[in-house]
Amino acid sequence: MKLAETKYDNHETGCCADLDPTLWDGRVVEWKDQRFVKDHMRALFHIPLNFGAVVTRAHAAIEKAEAYPEQPLWLSDEASLWRSDLYVQVDRDVPGAETATLSGTFLTKVFEGPFRDAGKWAKAMREHVSAQGRELRKLYFFYAICPKCAKHYGHNRVVLFAQVA
Repeated sequence: MKLAETKYDNHETGCCADLDPTLWDGRVVEWKDQRFVKDHMRALFHIPLNFGAVVTRAHAAIEKAEAYPEQPLWLSDEASLWRSDLYVQVDRDVPGAETATLSGTFLTKVFEGPFRDAGKWAKAMREHVSAQGRELRKLYFFYAICPKCAKHYGHNRVVLFAQVA
């Protein structure tokens, strides 16, 4: 199913679907070579500067290839203060796009609040992983809705994916 059919047509904002936290909170996700289109964003202290342009570019390539899975997922790897990598899940190869695969075990946890709390969420997720007796390898953020839709829904939910050893 295309993103246009899932993301834009079936909910009240015409933009982002509201995230159901019960679908993601406390899950264990196992991936083996899960495909993603990968792109890069410039950032200033983890605040993306060109997020819209990167998402638009990725969306155009994925839409053209009809490569969206039924429930689209995009993950942000906050690689440094100055750069983030965006991973957009796909169900097939996308010509002309950089691709990457993710494999491993991921613990998920849903957080709610303003985007500025991302550092607090990361700390809480590290503690959650440790409490599960696991070792954190990598942390990804699933920013499920844009700021405009967060205001509309009255909440902002973000899912953290912790890749664990």
